[in-house]
Amino acid sequence: MPVKIRTLCMGVSGVAGVLFGPAATRIFGDTETTRFFLISNVEFLSHTAKIGITLLLFLAGITLHPSHLLKYGRTTFIVTSLCCVSSVGLAFLVAMAFGFCCTEALLISLAMMFSSTILVVKLLPTTTLHHERMGAICISILVAQDLVAVAVLVFMGAAGEAHEVWLHFLGLFAGAAVLLVGALVVERYIVRRIMKRMDKFHEALFVISLGWCLAVAAGGVVMGLSAEVGAFFAGIALARQKVSLFISEKLKPLRDFFLVLFFFVLGAELDIFMVPGVIVPAIALAVFFLTVKPYLLFWFFRLGGLKKTTSREAAVRLGQLSEFSLLIAMVAVQSDILSAKASNMLQLAVILTMIVSTYYVVETLPTPLGVRPGLKKD
Repeated sequence: MPVKIRTLCMGVSGVAGVLFGPAATRIFGDTETTRFFLISNVEFLSHTAKIGITLLLFLAGITLHPSHLLKYGRTTFIVTSLCCVSSVGLAFLVAMAFGFCCTEALLISLAMMFSSTILVVKLLPTTTLHHERMGAICISILVAQDLVAVAVLVFMGAAGEAHEVWLHFLGLFAGAAVLLVGALVVERYIVRRIMKRMDKFHEALFVISLGWCLAVAAGGVVMGLSAEVGAFFAGIALARQKVSLFISEKLKPLRDFFLVLFFFVLGAELDIFMVPGVIVPAIALAVFFLTVKPYLLFWFFRLGGLKKTTSREAAVRLGQLSEFSLLIAMVAVQSDILSAKASNMLQLAVILTMIVSTYYVVETLPTPLGVRPGLKKD
């Protein structure tokens, strides 16, 4: 699919989600006629769209040899910890300034710690992931943030029971270690031998790699992690094989299809009727993070030992909010610890940062979706 058409599909799918989602159903009514072209329940599509995120993390892992991630552990720890702490503090102050109570301000600030795994990985050239340290560092930071996001969800589920929270945290990190080691062992002694026998049958390699991805992703869920983290571990394990590049190329069309579906669901889940009441704080939060976060990340990367040019580009690529923020907002509302107004404000702020950040990265940095020949790099 041509680059410009593929980029357009991502944006149009989000707008289509708003126009044909539950908001449109509320305008036109749930009748026999509207059921043919309007979607009143996006829960099924939401679960299906998550397959795209899972495949995206699998492809990110499959381009990174485990030794590359271990090499940048110090930088990952410094940047991730400083970014999370500073983001929570700044977001809390901004949320309090707009009149949200302490509990809501804390939840909003916790949700704004992360960068978007989907957008960052999607806009990182494959060659960058293979040959430059910036790609490996960005991915390792995103995975670390994903683990922190899972920890936040655990904290929300066990709030008020400190003993259970710490037990969940210990189980979380133990589960991550067991899953990664188990994936490396199974790949080495079982999956690799199967793939070697099927080396001449490309379709079989495609199916085996897809099954491996989904199996380890399911293992991640069983261990209390997310399917995305499990898929990333599956990719890391498979990255040690020479066939990894071939598998990566074969899975890209499937990934793009589910990602288009993801952006449709993103638009469909936005309650446009509450936008007028939250537009001002949402824009304020979005502008604040789009300007302050990349600046802070730049200095954090410098503290981690990266060069100025690498630090600047990595900071820009990570300078948006995350899809995990949307998940945290949804879970908080369902648990009655966050109001619908605060949740919609947070969702709108996240979407605005994603739109602006994507446009800026595509227009200024090398990406697979580059709109100019000099910036198209896959």
